[in-house]
Amino acid sequence: MTMAAAPAGSAISAGRGGVFGALSDILWRNPRLTLVLMLTPPLLWLGIIYLGSLFALLLQSFFSIDEYSGLINREFTLSTYAELLKPANIDIIVRTLAMSASVTVGAAIIAFPIAYFAARYARGKWKAMFYLGIMLPLWSSYLVKVYAWKLILAREGILNWLFAKLH
Repeated sequence: MTMAAAPAGSAISAGRGGVFGALSDILWRNPRLTLVLMLTPPLLWLGIIYLGSLFALLLQSFFSIDEYSGLINREFTLSTYAELLKPANIDIIVRTLAMSASVTVGAAIIAFPIAYFAARYARGKWKAMFYLGIMLPLWSSYLVKVYAWKLILAREGILNWLFAKLH
């Protein structure tokens, strides 16, 4: 079965075929539009889920907790921030900042020369070993998560135990 030729000015002859062909042509000619359409969903996700949860956390920081009952008192107050100014909390904040700064500087002192050598001078097997040595710790967290989910979802796992208790 053959198709008849489309008129010269129709949408079918404009591109690869029909509406999708015309849309493909528009996206091909406008790379910025393609970029905007590709970045919109992740940026919306970031804005709604991540920044929204941070904003909710910020709003909740202006509530206080009743010391007697432990319930949240939903009246606007700065008492949570006043707690930060107690000497014990200031000591904790200073030690935490000093520790995180020293770990960051120490990691940079160790990591930058290794990265420079791996990128500039290492060849062949040594370059592969450097890449493996850098990537392996990052992969290990995923392996631990997979193993944990395997234990949770196993026949003798905690999830089946919970379902058995709930009948």
